[in-house]
Amino acid sequence: MMEQGLGHLRICALCAVVLGLLFACTAADLPMCKGSDYHFEYTECDVLGSRWRVAIPNKAETCTGLPDPVKGTQCTFSCSEGEFLDMQSQQCQKCAAGTFSLGTSIAFEEWDSLPTGFITHGVTTNEGNAFINCSNSTWTPKGEYVASNTDECTATLSYAVSLKKPGALSFEYFYPDSSIYFEFFVQNDQCQSTDSESRWMRISESSWSHYKVELSKGNNVLYWRTTTYALLGSAVKPVLLRNIQVSGVAYTSECFHCKPGTHSSKEGSAHCTPCPADTYSNKGATVCHECESDKYAVPGSGSCKPRPACRNNDYFYTHTPCDSEGKTQLMYKWIEPKICSEIIEGAVKLPASGEKQTCPPCNPGFFVTNSSACEPCSKDSYSDGKVCKKCPVGTEAVLGFEYKWWNTMPKNMESSVFHQEFSNSDQRTAWEVAGEYIYTAPGVQDTDYLTLTLNVPGYRAQSMANSEMNELSRITFVFETICTADCRFYFLVGYSKWNNYLVEQWKGRNRKQSYSYMIQSNHTVSFTWTFQRTEEFNMDTNFSTDAAKIYSIHITNVIGGVASQCLRCAVTSDKADSSCVPCPPGHYMVNTTGECENCPPNTYIRTSQPVGKTACVQCGPNTKRNKAYTACLSDCTFRVQTGGEAVQTYDFSPLSNVTGFTSSPRFTNRGLRYFHHFNLNLCGTESRVPATCVDNVTESGKVVKGYVCQSTVVPSDIRSQSMVSSQPFIIGDSLIGVTTETTLGGMSSPAWMFPSPQLPDVIFYYKSSDTTQACKQGRSATVRLRCNPTANVKDHIMLPSKCSEGTCDGCTFHFLWESQHACPLCTTDHYREIVSACIQGIQRTTYVWQQPLQCYGGVSLPTQKVSACVSLDFWLKFGVSIGLITAVLLASLICYFWKKTRKLQYKYSRLMMSSGGKECELPTADSCAIMEGEDAEDDLMDLTHKSFFTKIKSFSRERTSDGFDSVPLKSSSRHQQYEEEEEEED
Repeated sequence: MMEQGLGHLRICALCAVVLGLLFACTAADLPMCKGSDYHFEYTECDVLGSRWRVAIPNKAETCTGLPDPVKGTQCTFSCSEGEFLDMQSQQCQKCAAGTFSLGTSIAFEEWDSLPTGFITHGVTTNEGNAFINCSNSTWTPKGEYVASNTDECTATLSYAVSLKKPGALSFEYFYPDSSIYFEFFVQNDQCQSTDSESRWMRISESSWSHYKVELSKGNNVLYWRTTTYALLGSAVKPVLLRNIQVSGVAYTSECFHCKPGTHSSKEGSAHCTPCPADTYSNKGATVCHECESDKYAVPGSGSCKPRPACRNNDYFYTHTPCDSEGKTQLMYKWIEPKICSEIIEGAVKLPASGEKQTCPPCNPGFFVTNSSACEPCSKDSYSDGKVCKKCPVGTEAVLGFEYKWWNTMPKNMESSVFHQEFSNSDQRTAWEVAGEYIYTAPGVQDTDYLTLTLNVPGYRAQSMANSEMNELSRITFVFETICTADCRFYFLVGYSKWNNYLVEQWKGRNRKQSYSYMIQSNHTVSFTWTFQRTEEFNMDTNFSTDAAKIYSIHITNVIGGVASQCLRCAVTSDKADSSCVPCPPGHYMVNTTGECENCPPNTYIRTSQPVGKTACVQCGPNTKRNKAYTACLSDCTFRVQTGGEAVQTYDFSPLSNVTGFTSSPRFTNRGLRYFHHFNLNLCGTESRVPATCVDNVTESGKVVKGYVCQSTVVPSDIRSQSMVSSQPFIIGDSLIGVTTETTLGGMSSPAWMFPSPQLPDVIFYYKSSDTTQACKQGRSATVRLRCNPTANVKDHIMLPSKCSEGTCDGCTFHFLWESQHACPLCTTDHYREIVSACIQGIQRTTYVWQQPLQCYGGVSLPTQKVSACVSLDFWLKFGVSIGLITAVLLASLICYFWKKTRKLQYKYSRLMMSSGGKECELPTADSCAIMEGEDAEDDLMDLTHKSFFTKIKSFSRERTSDGFDSVPLKSSSRHQQYEEEEEEED
């Protein structure tokens, strides 16, 4: 390898000689080069870590006689801070006064123009309008910083640097507006992104934020990229960058001049020092110059400005702490740093201070000491601001903070001013106490952000919170804004005063009003109020009289808080340090006695009012209370009685999992697309998984959980993540009821939103207690479940056609869910049977569904039945056979009785003949009865006057006791008598 390296050196030297000879032949008439006509650069390092120093002309073909290449320093060579590499001597030298050097680092602090190496360009987002011209949507230098674009193009600022050893990048940024997506990432020369925890920058609402990242050895390309999504079409604030510094470079060949407003008084400086107030300096200054008496300068100024005449807006008033006599003094102070002049004609004087006033009372939970100071009561005591009192037995101190008197700034609150244009100003606090309220004092500029921050250590266990809604605490404040310009008032919450997210904002003048916010996370420990008079920058303070006032702040359930009252033990309290015994679940405390009473069946406990029977809230239709008695749930079943006595049963269990769906695309003013994404948890018991919406844009990571929630989703090709979700909020965190009625509990699901089908829809009603300025009663949602047996996709959810965002007023949301599982369970009433004809002794019974089909699941359709049968031909043959047999039997009986009749007639004739012709005499019978064994044809019957059936009856007479049939002979007597009567007539 050593030989290979030496071979490369010989080739390079030979090439240099040849090129020198050729150049000498072609430029023999050019003048000799001076030191100002060229500069030195190093060649690339070879495999041995060596390089050559070569002279490069500043302009081609202007002179001749460049110095020959010489062996350069080793590639690992570097200079220390405050030094630069002199290429002529190849030795490190100290920077002169008025300049600075970072040694192996480079810094960019001046942004009058883009420094060499920085590239910016704007492109159209893939989701946007392709005809929009984004060529001018770039990062713009603004003197002390560089600002991003504010339109809906993607603006990129990049810088390529080659590091000879591992280094680092640091910069400061101001990222005030969540409507802009701001990302920073690093790529190598192969366009491969380096590993980092997060490429998305967090919101910095109140101050410049500092960012630092490690860089690897080799080529690194740094990217700052922004894309604006102005969903409401309002103006947005740009992202600002400054003080970019990169370490790990091999050397710097020059020192940088100190920017205006800074100076370095000695050689070898690594940094420039800002000039103090009322002094200024030019570029490359070694000292700062005093301003004239009638001029002023803020710290770090490059020039002085004339002092304006003092006005009433240049001072403010405050109160001193209470003295031993219970008095406070009203003090007037100039706004610092003071820039106005009192000696100019028309200037106002500072009012006299020292007027004594009676101190306002202490805040609730505090008491007045002998020195008239306010001290907190013990944890088992309460007060109205005067004297502490012990809580009665069986009660509990309601701990929190309530500020309604403002004599001094509370210890856990602080205020500050952020100057968007001048960051080095030593500004005083921005909010001042004024007895009955705290207000924003005038600032140096109208664009200043005046912040007030309240920090709390944490929250107690959920003793007085609804565990179903995850309410740990609640903060309520009363405020007012008095504005003549386009002022802004912001309320932010977060993990610290520098890491927070915007909750609500108000614009312009707002009357005195109250706002409440529910705290669900134990990590939320800071609350910030920020006031800005105007966004339009102007050095004059034209709107200094515009102010924001906060009259009271009340936050509950805080660790280390004080109490203004004592209440009976919370129903769901499980704290070990509680001195009172809570009621068991499902009980409430009687107001007068404090005893525990049972709540009515199927009710839950209103934890915000655990005392009195009104604490028991009846569950809505088709819901049941949970085991903790804190909310009402649905087990995903529903029963309804239709016309008549039929009862239809629904089973929504297949729809109980969390389901996500997206609205139709929405577009900003510039054509960029975004969506509203909803997550829905329809029903379930305590073990159900709630619907969750998150913010994965900022580091705050806001998470909301409940039955229904919404977030804003932007196209994934703009960002590296699979889905970009922001601005989450809860729509429904409690279930009110399940019914087929279109109104319930003050909520309505109008039929015109979704035309009603034949079967009535089953409607789920949800409510959220999270109030906003627009939705003072909280948000609500209705989910219509519509039977559609042909729907194959279970999450076919639609929004109203007339309200494409799911809501028409921004507070009440409506959804339609068509599914097979939204149909009632099938029963035996939903199918009918069809019986076929008997064919060859086989009969089939088939079952079919009633049409149109209005059920799903439940009872299955029975299979076809096959049974044996007898056909019509068999019964015909059987009937003919029976008829023939009956006819034969009748004929036989007729013949039999006919013969018997003939025999009786014969015997009668014999009797008549044997009488000898004597009238009224018959031959004496040998016996009055037929002897046994005698033929029955000897019986005597009157065949002349009796019918056929009478004759038959005569043969059925009973026998006598001696075994003979008695035969009446009255017939013969009658016949004889008849003949005698005829003779007499003759």
